[in-house]
Amino acid sequence: MTKLAAVAALALGLAGPAAAQIAGGSDAPVDITADALEVVNNQCMSIWSGSAEALQDRTRLRADTIKTYSKKAPGKANGQGACGALDRMEAIGNVYYVTPQQKVRGDNAVYDVGAERIVITGDVVAVSGQNVIRGSRLVVNSATGDAQMEAGAKGPGKARPRAVIYPNQKAGPAASRR
Repeated sequence: MTKLAAVAALALGLAGPAAAQIAGGSDAPVDITADALEVVNNQCMSIWSGSAEALQDRTRLRADTIKTYSKKAPGKANGQGACGALDRMEAIGNVYYVTPQQKVRGDNAVYDVGAERIVITGDVVAVSGQNVIRGSRLVVNSATGDAQMEAGAKGPGKARPRAVIYPNQKAGPAASRR
């Protein structure tokens, strides 16, 4: 196998199986694209940089850079380890997490495949319809849509989550506080 073919095969493996669900309840594959791709075999990591975007079904994760980490699989017969299923994704810089029900902007995000959880940090703004909530850390369960916003909103008073809610509009998962 040529070196280019080996890199392409590894990159496809690092993109992860359908079990990775940035889109809750979806069996669709995760499709990742960017201006550049770097693969670090011994770390089971790929670095997608420059307008990076991961799509699954109708859910999108965009950032300046997306790093994917796969689980290390047992060694092959030749003694070299292999990379298995997608373990986590890190989105760095200008993060946007968009689902049909919500739009979330933040500085960074980590998606944990096993926990089906995305944690968005920094100056976080979540929008559902006209409803808006701000904070410094948003945790979303991608399987259930449950969400929790934590302190850090800007403005007078103590740093704490802040929301503008239109009473006659049904709130989406990102606008609810548990």
